[in-house]
Amino acid sequence: MGRILLIAAAVIVGFFVLGSVISLIFGALKWVLIIGAVALIVSVVVKLTRSGGSRDHYA
Repeated sequence: MGRILLIAAAVIVGFFVLGSVISLIFGALKWVLIIGAVALIVSVVVKLTRSGGSRDHYA
């Protein structure tokens, strides 16, 4: 009986740990995607403003 309870407790603790690890991974992935999207938007805006500025310079 004690061994069964110990195994059940280990399984429950394992699920808690697995949930925390998965939550941490998805949280980090979320921030990586947000930072990547912001960097992409900034690079597109910089590219558009530079091309617009150089076009006015040559005209």
